[in-house]
Formats: sequence, structure tokens, C-alpha cells
Amino acid sequence: MSELSERKKLILSAVVEQYIKSGEPVGSKELIALTGMSVSSATVRNEMSELSSMGYLEQPHTSAGRIPSQKGYRYYVDNLMKDREIDELNRRMIEAGISSAAGDPERLIAQAGEVLAELTKCACVSTAPGGDTVIIRKIELVPVGIHSAMLVLLTSNGILKSRLCRLDCELTAKILEEFYNIVDSCIIGKPASDISVVSMQTAAASVDSDPFAMLPLMAAVCELARSMEDSRIILGGSSNLFSHKDYGVGAIELFEFLNKREPLSAVISGIKEPLDIIIGKENLYRQLENSSVIVAKYSVGGRDSGSIGLIGPTRMDYESIIPSVKYLTDIVGKMITQAIEE
Repeated sequence: MSELSERKKLILSAVVEQYIKSGEPVGSKELIALTGMSVSSATVRNEMSELSSMGYLEQPHTSAGRIPSQKGYRYYVDNLMKDREIDELNRRMIEAGISSAAGDPERLIAQAGEVLAELTKCACVSTAPGGDTVIIRKIELVPVGIHSAMLVLLTSNGILKSRLCRLDCELTAKILEEFYNIVDSCIIGKPASDISVVSMQTAAASVDSDPFAMLPLMAAVCELARSMEDSRIILGGSSNLFSHKDYGVGAIELFEFLNKREPLSAVISGIKEPLDIIIGKENLYRQLENSSVIVAKYSVGGRDSGSIGLIGPTRMDYESIIPSVKYLTDIVGKMITQAIEE
């Protein structure tokens, strides 16, 4: 990619930022007024023509001004966009919007997505903490009846799951003691992915009392561990897409696409960087070719645990949106880490 002159950079940046604001092609006279350049309109038109030849700008109509191309947006995001901090109003809105869910990681992630969608008027996709790195941190068995108990499982990522277990026999102190012996020796500190039906059946068979009494409890542990393995895809604000004129009738197809969880999972899982921006046809799916996807990872206890991302038109306000995404993922990771440590 050839390096742009300083004037071309100034013009491209101004076109991108003005087009994001107005949604209208930007002309040479408007650019001079925006940038304060002391050059003629003819000079600016020549520069814009060269930028178009290089693939950074497009001309929708013969007599119209220019708009950014996908290549233009990419160059702007990578090289020209100012590195901004989140503004105070957005920071307060994020903190107020998620504070009530501080102790519940799954609810926190869902709420964070709703807040970000409302703030940016884009669709938000996020993943609750999960995956094959989740470690089982604690298990409690709370008797609720003679033949039943509530099993509660807590993971290293702060997710709490529970389910009611029913036994054919009476839930005695002996069964409880042997259950916790198995938990301490075979389950606590192990990845959720290591908890299998076979390993739990083997553990049940090792008890001194009736192994059949232990089987329902071990099956419940296995079921809860399995539910921890995969990150849950959460979609919020998809109806926001209908407010963007850039999509037109394509908003319906995109809305239907986003409500299918499988492709969203592929989009999120393909992100390798702490923050990634995928513009237009850089996306894997045809339905996203007129969209940009901004995804950032959040960490829990120093380990990547999930992602929060936005999907909106390529004409989105990258400069103000990206700081909000960064701040939200940072605060979500800290809140989940704090909840676990407490």
C-alpha cells in the first residue's frame, strides 16, 4: 500500500468524519471549509480524484462529492483516527447501566450488551464467560427435602449454576459426607471439560455406601459442568439496525441473520486480538458486507473469558464508539473478577 501525502491524509480523514456525520457525499468546497486548507477547489478535486483512483474514495454520482470506500475506512481506522478516551457522559451511562448486575456475571454480560446497544444504536453481541478453560471452584449440596437437594456449582469465571436433584433413597449425612469427599478429591480445581459421565460414574462406584444413591448427584454435577463449557451467545439491540438508512431493505436480512446464533458464534470465535475491527467485505458472511464489526475481549482473573462486540453500518462513528467498547469490556472483566474474589 503506497503511503499517502499529508494533504491526502487530511482530505481522507475529513471525508470519512463528515460522511459519518451527514451520510451525504462530501464536495471540494465543503472540504476546504472543514479543513481550513489554503488551496483551490480544483486542487482538492484533483486530490480526491487521485484518492478515488487509489481506492480510498468512491463517487456515487457523476456530479456528486466523494464518500469513503471500505479501503478508505480501513486506512482511517488504522492510521488517521484519533486515539480518544471515553467521554464522561458515556462512562457514567455505562456504569449506571450495569451496576445493578455486579454480582451476577451472566446478567452483567447481558446488561452490558443492552447498555452498549442503546449507547451506540448498533446491535450488540456478547459471550458469557465459558469455554474449555473454566475451572470448577466450588460445589454445594443443600438439602431441601428427605429425597431432594439443590446442587450449586461455581466456576473460576464467576458463573453460578444450580439444579434440583431427586434421589430414590433418603439423603443421609453419610451420603452428604461421601459426596463432599468425591467433590474435594475429583472435581474441585478441575476444568469443567474434564467432568465426564464415565468419571462421575467411577467416582460414584468408589463410595463405601450404596453407589446407586450417589449416581443422581454425580449425573447432576456432570450436567452442570457440561453447561459451563460453551460460551453463551447473547444478542441485544438488533432492532436498532432498522434505524440506519444505510441498510435500507437489507436491514431485514441482517436482522434475521443476527438472530441465528451459529454464525454469530463463528464471528466472535474468529477474533484473536484484544480488540478487532472488521469492515465491510472483510467479514466472512455476505450478510455483513455492508457492516462493521467491533469486538473486544474481556479478561477475568487475567484470563480471556469472553467478548463484547458491536455490529452496525460501515458508516459508524468509530472514533467515539471504540473507546466505549474498550471501557465496557475493561469494567466488565474487573467486576466479574471482583465478584469471584469476594
